[in-house]
Amino acid sequence: MRSSATPSAGPNLARETALAGARELFPALDDTAVYLDSASTTQKPRPVIEAVDRYHSRQTANAGRGTYPWATTLTRELERVRARMAGFLGAQPDEVVFTGGATAGLNAVALSWALTNLRDGDEILYSPRDHGSNVYPWHHLRQLLRAFGREIRLVPYRVTALGEADIDHLAAAITPRTRLITVAHLHHVFGALTTLEELRGRIDPGIALCFDCSQSGGHLPVDVTELDADFAVFSAHKMFGTPGTGVLYCRRRRHPELTPFLPGGNSAVALDLPPSHGNAQPHGDAMLRAGAMPRLLEGGTQNIPGILALGAALDVLDGFGLDAIAAHNRALTQRLIAGLRTIPDLEFLPGPAHAPCETGYGTVSFTLPGISATDLGFVLSEYGFLVRTGAHCVPADTVGRDEDSVRVSAHVYTTVDDIDRFTERVATIATEVR
Repeated sequence: MRSSATPSAGPNLARETALAGARELFPALDDTAVYLDSASTTQKPRPVIEAVDRYHSRQTANAGRGTYPWATTLTRELERVRARMAGFLGAQPDEVVFTGGATAGLNAVALSWALTNLRDGDEILYSPRDHGSNVYPWHHLRQLLRAFGREIRLVPYRVTALGEADIDHLAAAITPRTRLITVAHLHHVFGALTTLEELRGRIDPGIALCFDCSQSGGHLPVDVTELDADFAVFSAHKMFGTPGTGVLYCRRRRHPELTPFLPGGNSAVALDLPPSHGNAQPHGDAMLRAGAMPRLLEGGTQNIPGILALGAALDVLDGFGLDAIAAHNRALTQRLIAGLRTIPDLEFLPGPAHAPCETGYGTVSFTLPGISATDLGFVLSEYGFLVRTGAHCVPADTVGRDEDSVRVSAHVYTTVDDIDRFTERVATIATEVR
């Protein structure tokens, strides 16, 4: 029976009907479990599953290699997906690089741009409380540069109680040696949005801005031009696509500064060979920068079924509408917070629960005294509620006690009833623990 303390579903909260039929597209969902871990990976809709099956079962070939119809058709289809992704982001097709995921994309920024452009004494501003994929590459970069006799500084900035980057603290940390600011666009634990809009016009335009859009991609409209981003990464498996596929956005003005981070077949990198038969060849950096974007950063055979699945995922997202998805997740976020707020002693991590206005992007994290997050997650799973627990890939040396938490994350297939039944179960467990 629904608790009287939980607000009733009004017309703005009846998202099950606003996105009618959404759950039917996701065959893995059934009535035995409530999936609340979409920040980790989303469920896969039928068109995505069919795209992967179609590649493996009909006319399997390598793209960009052969001139026979199977190969050329695939080549055109992958470029169609690239153009679709560019439109999805507000970018140009040559600014869209297919990668092995968001982690690969961030490492590409470190190895193809920062490694060759940062000089001794240069600085990177980052948040130690971001996902490890937006922390570890910069530490690894610092170690690599030390081997070449260059020392860069990694300057941490704080996060507010709302879960956003502390803009005042970040702005105060900027110096003439700052070369890169990297942020989580939508934080994977706190569910809070950071756009750096407040910094526009206040900082040197030469400072590169990098956004980790792993959580925002497919959850709300993202326009890299509005973000003034130089780099942005996206994770396909968090936006209805398959694992092992991602996108790196590289702003055109940065293209001349890039060198390949994964040189190989199809990456259009010329060889630095000695002159032969009287034909002089260019040497050094001129050769390394000879390839055109985006192939410069796409060495080797790509994850063809993954890219095709990404195209199908974009079609599904367009069918729902990103504005409708964002409204759905905002409504569920507010309902979840309202339900959990009635539970004595439950503590919210930074995020929308602390915001002065009704906001939210489908992710809320919390702790419950008397029971560890791991144990609470296990008990919840016994009742059919699948949530993420622990430190959520925040680097171990920066994790505080408050970050060992339960994280609830929703998407279009999550319903108001799912949220209500979840909060009732947490309330029951809290009573038993007390």
